[in-house]
Amino acid sequence: MEYTNFGLDSWAMKTAMKTERPPAKSDQLRQRLVDLLAGDLAPHERLPTERSLAEEFAVSRLTVRRVLDQFEREGRVYRVQGSGTFASEPRIHKSVELTSFSEDMRSRGLRPGSLEVSCERIPAGADIGYALRISPSSQVLHIRRVRTADDEPMCLEHCYLPGDLVPDDLGPELHGSLYEVLSARYGLTPHRAEQTIKATVLDPDDARALGAPPFSPAFLVQRTGFDARGRAIERADSLYRGDRYSYQLTIYRDPQ
Repeated sequence: MEYTNFGLDSWAMKTAMKTERPPAKSDQLRQRLVDLLAGDLAPHERLPTERSLAEEFAVSRLTVRRVLDQFEREGRVYRVQGSGTFASEPRIHKSVELTSFSEDMRSRGLRPGSLEVSCERIPAGADIGYALRISPSSQVLHIRRVRTADDEPMCLEHCYLPGDLVPDDLGPELHGSLYEVLSARYGLTPHRAEQTIKATVLDPDDARALGAPPFSPAFLVQRTGFDARGRAIERADSLYRGDRYSYQLTIYRDPQ
């Protein structure tokens, strides 16, 4: 007598039906927007309207709005009241390793540069002196630069170098990599760094320098670099535009 397991066959059929079920319309909408932002739309170009997307994918405008809300939180798009939704500038991801800004940008196929470069000698003061392990009255070389990627402002950088380690004022070389200049001219090569990253906003002056709206999000990255002899050779306070920059971490879980 032939035996058929109807319960098992029914379960298999249901499983197959679930496997073959097409993606939800909201997922199709999301993928369509991902494709648009990846290839069809340049930064600051407007996306299709909520109404047209709702009609194209036969979903409610509330569903479209929720998907766009998520894209806005991810920094993929931005909204302008009364004008629509626009493609954001691509974010530059920064992994946690000791590189200069120039090295970081070159590794991502972008051209680093500098604007509004200034250089002066000032007393270290309490905070910078503490970071560089020198007297507050000691002289430091203060370098202020707006760092660019493909000519677009990305970072407002304040670097402080101990005056006794860097006795000369640096000139046109400051438009390039500071680490390369320090290594070539003074034999100062960063070996390790202590770094803190904080969330902040741009005050009006800093926002103007970076071409961003006042009080828009930013990263404040504070770094003290040490050479192989353990000397503090650099203190840097860098403000990165939050709409164009992010940090990417690889973390591991210890086996139990």
